Amino acid sequence: MEDTGEQEEFLNLTLAIVADSEFDQQRKRRKREPSIEPGVRSNEEHCEGKIFSLLQLREQMLKLDQKRKGVAEDGKGLHLIHLLLISATFVDESKLGSSIKSLSELFQNVCLTGDSVQRVAAYFADGLVARLLTRKSPFYNMIMKEPTAEEEFSAFTELYKVSPYYQFAHFTANQAIIEAFEKQEEYNNRALHVIDFDVSYGFQWPSLIQSLADKATSSNRISLRITAIGRSLEELQETQTRLVCFAKGFRNMVFEFQGLLRGSTNFSKVKRKNNETVAVNLVFHLNTLANFSETLKSIHLLNPAIVILVEQEACRNPRSFLAQFMESLHYFAAMFDSLDDCLPLDSEGRLSIEKNHLGREIKSFMNYEKDNTNYCIKYEKMKTWKERMEGHGFEGVKLSSKSVMQAKLLLKMRSQYCPVQCDGENGGFRVFERDESTAISLGWQDRFLLTASAWYCVCV
Repeated sequence: MEDTGEQEEFLNLTLAIVADSEFDQQRKRRKREPSIEPGVRSNEEHCEGKIFSLLQLREQMLKLDQKRKGVAEDGKGLHLIHLLLISATFVDESKLGSSIKSLSELFQNVCLTGDSVQRVAAYFADGLVARLLTRKSPFYNMIMKEPTAEEEFSAFTELYKVSPYYQFAHFTANQAIIEAFEKQEEYNNRALHVIDFDVSYGFQWPSLIQSLADKATSSNRISLRITAIGRSLEELQETQTRLVCFAKGFRNMVFEFQGLLRGSTNFSKVKRKNNETVAVNLVFHLNTLANFSETLKSIHLLNPAIVILVEQEACRNPRSFLAQFMESLHYFAAMFDSLDDCLPLDSEGRLSIEKNHLGREIKSFMNYEKDNTNYCIKYEKMKTWKERMEGHGFEGVKLSSKSVMQAKLLLKMRSQYCPVQCDGENGGFRVFERDESTAISLGWQDRFLLTASAWYCVCV
């Protein structure tokens, strides 16, 4: 999406806009085509027999990628977005024949090694095909195949290194935690306790350990305790090993790590030690909860010095499928486009990020209802999270100018070492101060990608 005007045209498309003559003709045919009732959808042989030819086109797309890679012709990207919207409409209305026809045209034009529009369209096309299949179908499992733990870790690590996306979230959160710790230094015995509700690989914490170590001395050490909640015992053990080994390099630090499995934690039993400063870290966590109210109530009972909230800036809560599809398309088009500032098109690292991280998220979100756990990430806009936090007894904290300067410095430093020539000082990435400086957002061009905010407890 090199042309800004064209990009805006891509991302502002709605189903109303694409009602041109071609779409009108297909819509008229759609009215005459009988729908597949939910009960009839169980006729797997009927559906999958028709879908088989579509999957053959998909396989040809995958095999021919290396020969077809490159930037799409002018106007081609707009045509792909148009096809995606038409395909999503047919799939949503269970029009099997029309769905297969439009998706077949998509697979003849998308490419996993093409430009950013071709790439993101390929993963959305996969997600639409998966919606046509049952969870038991071997074709479904082929399309929705999960990356290995090693592939997932590698993709996350690569994105962390080359893009400011996760670094912005972690550095901004850590700066707010440090400032809360400094305000209580007179009576916290130089002890900080961070409760991380989704520790993942623990990449956020080495920079905090480093910053605290810079403030400590051999005669006046600082204690850092991390209570980390993880999704699996293996993840927690690997994260603990990684952080403990890192912390050993700082003799003026006392580091303690406690891992807890998600869903097995009673936070009413979490106690403070020696007036320590308590910080709660909610980075990409609340959106994963079916009911976040209980979590916020538990956090309020802890009365932490600060609560850090970082979430994707999107609105993908369970509404109509088409509304979710449009919002997801807007968001991930920006994410794929932003990788142009980070890695060349033919980079293996970029292909790994797109396949095993972003592409996986696209397909999973579009088919969450088929997951045995009924797990669905529900992204919201900053305004919605603000209302929810305030409704549960929290008040926003004005982020310091240092937090904003640090975020901008991150983009400036990244642009100096960027492997791809960036347009402008920081390429397409931007930092936005919002809501009277109680939140800051990382954006791509004028699109907000994620937003960080800080909160403290008030009486309710």
